[in-house]
Amino acid sequence: MPCPCSSVSNPPLSPDVSGDAHAQAGGGGPAAAYHRAPAGPAVESAPAPLVAVDRRGRVSLVNAAARVLLPGLVPGVPLDDGVAPGWLVSAVRGGHRGQDAGAAGTTGAVGTGEATGTAGTATAAAAHGPLRGRAFTAYAAPLPDGHTAWWLSDVTGREDAERSLRSERESTAFLARASARLQASLNPRRCVVATARLAADHLADAAVVVRLSRDRRPEVTRAVSDGRLEEETPSAAVEEMPGLAEALAGFPPVSFRSVDPGRVPAWLLPSGFGRPASLTVVPLPGSGGIAGAMVLLRRAGGGSAGPGEDADPGEDTGSGEDTGSGEDAVTRIFAARAGAAISAAALYAEQVATVAVLQRELLPPALPHPEGVELAGAYRPAQSAQSVGGDFYDVHPADGPGRDTDIVLGDVAGKGPEAAVLTGKIRNTLTALRLVESDHVRLLDLLNRALLSGPQDRFVTLVLASFGAPDPATGRVALRLTSAGHPPPLLLRLDGTVEAARTSGTLIGVLPEASATTCSTVLLPGETCLLYSDGVTEARGGPYGEMFGEERLAEALASCAGLHALAVVERVGMLTSEWLAGREHDDIALVAVTAAHRTPLSAVGGAVRSGEER
Repeated sequence: MPCPCSSVSNPPLSPDVSGDAHAQAGGGGPAAAYHRAPAGPAVESAPAPLVAVDRRGRVSLVNAAARVLLPGLVPGVPLDDGVAPGWLVSAVRGGHRGQDAGAAGTTGAVGTGEATGTAGTATAAAAHGPLRGRAFTAYAAPLPDGHTAWWLSDVTGREDAERSLRSERESTAFLARASARLQASLNPRRCVVATARLAADHLADAAVVVRLSRDRRPEVTRAVSDGRLEEETPSAAVEEMPGLAEALAGFPPVSFRSVDPGRVPAWLLPSGFGRPASLTVVPLPGSGGIAGAMVLLRRAGGGSAGPGEDADPGEDTGSGEDTGSGEDAVTRIFAARAGAAISAAALYAEQVATVAVLQRELLPPALPHPEGVELAGAYRPAQSAQSVGGDFYDVHPADGPGRDTDIVLGDVAGKGPEAAVLTGKIRNTLTALRLVESDHVRLLDLLNRALLSGPQDRFVTLVLASFGAPDPATGRVALRLTSAGHPPPLLLRLDGTVEAARTSGTLIGVLPEASATTCSTVLLPGETCLLYSDGVTEARGGPYGEMFGEERLAEALASCAGLHALAVVERVGMLTSEWLAGREHDDIALVAVTAAHRTPLSAVGGAVRSGEER
């Protein structure tokens, strides 16, 4: 900022304006001598206060604006703390020390040193500090005969604007950091802890987040600015704290500037915090309701002279403006973002819990151990916690003489709770239908009618496998296989060849009538039938993200020749996992049916006896 005196003509001060010269002339004292050197009209009427001092630090000139601002200043008196703020006195003295150094050979403006005064800062050419509740900057300009003029500029408005801009930038940065931290987790507890810590670090000396449990007890999380964190579920009522029940009901924030310590329950305060000087109760609005409430606690201490109060010349009081509205706005914005994050995390946790319950109900049951037949299964749900439903399998053991053991493996279209509900419906319906119908085609048609009678618009693909007791003499297992829109089972023979069962059919739950063909085959001891879902063949992996495919599945199954059912399932599952290499995948379901080995594998020789059919 240019010096204001550069555009004002200052009258030269006569060389005999010192008190000593006037005393030699028999005058009436130093003040009278200075009065006989009046300022020019431009200086006298200038809106900016001007104070001129001589080498000895005595006032040589004061204009009208300066006399209003500093009534104690009159020409001839020394400029000291009694008539001017300390920061200005220190600046003037520092300037004169610089002048004396300049007279001895130092070049530059009015000195080059720095001086500091009470609640102010100064260089030799300018000084800054408070004065009568306002902020001023004093600019120095040298005058003839070693005098210095100090122009005082009121910079309160500029400082307030800078302070407001700085505060707004800090608030914006804080809210951005807070949003990033709050959105970093979908765990409700972590969101609550982050809310309390952020508020304690930036908005108050301590922050308490209160949420209601299912039995209406307060779940309290306390954070202090020193890093301490406390979590508790006290046996208390939120009505004990004024404004807390209202905040949990969604009412606007309530501030208590003067708090009766008897009204603040002990369970709300962090241990060792002491009496709060003020507090604010803020609701945390969530999605579709209130996520909780936040209590901001502030300790006693600090403060400044308010508007209209006289301040000491050396005390920095600032502008006296109330910045609470800006802080309240930041608090409300932070509370809204925190509430949204907590609400979203709670909703996600609730959905995950629901999915977990559904998944537990949909997990395959323990497999039976029919005589002469090995059964093994594997189920690997999709990686997404929200992808419940989809693939399933059930094994229904023979429930009487002449009855078959039935296996069903299916894939319901879609994911989520609706798919899980339909999966449960299909499993229950099949359990009931097999009691009255053993023919695969008729059973599938009845299931199709049952699905079409409901409101859902989803479909399912199924594969059925049924077998009776093995042949006592040969150990052979007769097997019936029927596919309804599902990949056909694969048959692994003793010689390592793999063939697909010749069965096909329509989707269940789409057409008015379901049609399918049943394949009948025989498993020799050591041979395996593999039922699988498309989660295996459609698993994407490898170097180029290709699907595992039917060909790779056949090769994987061929490498399992002669293995027990459990080993077959484990090997196929392992090869599929290696292909995925950690990528996301759909549900994977596998069921292996192996005719139990009756003789050592070497005796079989990997071939079928001449004239026998499979």
